[in-house]
Amino acid sequence: MRSLKKKPLQIYIEPGQELLLENLAKEKRISKAEIVRLSLNRYLSSIPLDEDPALGIIGLGRSGKGDISEKHDSYLDQYTSKRSGKHHKLPHKRKIG
Repeated sequence: MRSLKKKPLQIYIEPGQELLLENLAKEKRISKAEIVRLSLNRYLSSIPLDEDPALGIIGLGRSGKGDISEKHDSYLDQYTSKRSGKHHKLPHKRKIG
């Protein structure tokens, strides 16, 4: 996981964890921070998708429209146009099938 901008995070670990982390970093010749990032990635990727907290927002609201998932761009454009007084031309999508 290489990125140009990493966010700092301060955590507290147990003394035994520190010792194991230090030894593993020396053995693998990588930083302790990289081990923590790799471990976090492994843990996060093991969480089943249906347990992802971000999916909890699905179905929270009611629009009264039956085609919101298909025409969300159009509805967002209508909403922002009403608020800003400007209409944004959206590209038409070709229907397949």
